[in-house]
Amino acid sequence: MVPLVACGVVATLAVVCIAYLLWPRWPAAPVDSNAPAIPITIAGLTFNIPPAAIRAPVQRHPGTYERIDLSFLWPSLEPPDPNPKPPVLAPGAVPTPAALERIFVTIAAGGSSVPPAERVLTIYPRYTISEASPGPGGLTVLAFRDGTPYQGEDLIYDAEAPGFLVRCTRRTGAIPGTCLYEQWIETVKLVFRFPRDWLDDWRFVAGNVERLIAGLRSARS
Repeated sequence: MVPLVACGVVATLAVVCIAYLLWPRWPAAPVDSNAPAIPITIAGLTFNIPPAAIRAPVQRHPGTYERIDLSFLWPSLEPPDPNPKPPVLAPGAVPTPAALERIFVTIAAGGSSVPPAERVLTIYPRYTISEASPGPGGLTVLAFRDGTPYQGEDLIYDAEAPGFLVRCTRRTGAIPGTCLYEQWIETVKLVFRFPRDWLDDWRFVAGNVERLIAGLRSARS
């Protein structure tokens, strides 16, 4: 009888273990959008991010991710209101679309991506025209040729003090141009997306981006 009892106990424990592992569980609730910054790790680097700035609610809790998408109000760099209230309109008034004053940020593992400084030397010259032209705020504009993968875009940079480099689409009708400004921290790339019109004061943009990066990398309580 002893072997039979032992086998029965083992079988019961096995059933309990399997039931525990297969029993459905509710996913952990995301952190409240108004909570303090939470630690997010990407490619071994930790960023302290306000939950309200995280665009995907499922990612609003500490953890490790391959990529995370954020948005911040401009120029304050505060996270947007997670529960915005529609404006109160007078009877018969027609609502007008508010100006989009936000900067969007993607933080992702660099992987096999080529950093911008290397791209300028090895990739972009194959697709740009031969002569540059003056751009906003003293910047230089080098257009990409039609029929290339970057058709309809421009490479815009500071020719006097290399360091500021963006790739921007051109305005198409009522659709404004958009710029991508890429910065790397070790093996992590941060891509900032903002309207091309902001380049009129590109030094302020560059400085505010640096301030935003510093804020994401600093410890917050």
